[in-house]
Amino acid sequence: MAHSRTTKELLDMYYKGFAKKEGWESVISDDFIFIADNMEQGDINNGKEAYVNIIARFSRLYQDMRVKRMIIDGDNASVIANYDYIFPNGKHISGDVAEFWTAKDGKLTSLHIYFDTLTFDKNTPKK
Repeated sequence: MAHSRTTKELLDMYYKGFAKKEGWESVISDDFIFIADNMEQGDINNGKEAYVNIIARFSRLYQDMRVKRMIIDGDNASVIANYDYIFPNGKHISGDVAEFWTAKDGKLTSLHIYFDTLTFDKNTPKK
């Protein structure tokens, strides 16, 4: 029987790659679900490709990130991650993001995040 990675192993691999902005995608399931706290129910992003595209845009804003706290309960995990942002207007901010994960069959299957949406709205251009 093949070894299936634990939730901790998956998250360690994810955050190690996420901090370097490369190599994190391999632990994301094809049917990944991503929800941010400012999204309407219809705006939930489904699928690995959608999440990879979101992170491609997001990674332009952060210069560094670190995990401050990780609590794992079986296939579920709660993470407080801290990001150092540089916004398009030049403003530098460090902020925490609450990240709630699920894992299944050796892959991360969903992420629901909560962050300071007001700071993002004030410091990013409107389309």
